[in-house]
Amino acid sequence: MSVSEATDPCLRCVLPFEAAPGEVVLLRRAAAKQLAMWGTPVAVDEAEVIVTELATNVFKHVGEGASATLVLEWRYDRLRLEVHDRSPVLPSRKTADCHEECGRGLHLIAGFAMDWGAVLTAVGKAVWCEVPLSMRKGCRRIERAVEALERYQRAQAGWQGRSRDGGLAESAVELIADLLHWTTVRGHDPDDILDRAQMRYEAEADAA
Repeated sequence: MSVSEATDPCLRCVLPFEAAPGEVVLLRRAAAKQLAMWGTPVAVDEAEVIVTELATNVFKHVGEGASATLVLEWRYDRLRLEVHDRSPVLPSRKTADCHEECGRGLHLIAGFAMDWGAVLTAVGKAVWCEVPLSMRKGCRRIERAVEALERYQRAQAGWQGRSRDGGLAESAVELIADLLHWTTVRGHDPDDILDRAQMRYEAEADAA
């Protein structure tokens, strides 16, 4: 895997790679090394997760050995990650009726990123996301939330006997409502639980 950089290497790095399990590992390490060299105030572990998911999607959906490129850009208060490949097929997150881990990578990326998307290019497509450089402690919480919501979606789909395509946001609302029912049955005050959760969230957000 070769590395080339733009005229200002402190802001942009281009990493060509081939879609293969071994290359994904090397790509992740190269991206982590570059971020460390830049000294970006972003949790490298979380950036590595995003790089892994973006590169793995090329392997899964474009094909093993496909040529692709990872682009890292440090844009002031955010880190932008892009993966370019030669397939014009845009990705989509799967609904809860998908019993495999399909679409899980995009859910994780959406959870970590402040924004993400996919666009067609002259030779294929680019999948991109932007991560705020201030995020550190909340990343593992986001990952846990995605995992919990996906399990909740699957449980609900099985219980209702049909798929649900409301998305993670709607599932989050339903999960919170279920938790409030649980607190009431257990003799707790749901308003108190909500107030305590809000206070903890605000304290952690202020500390980030």
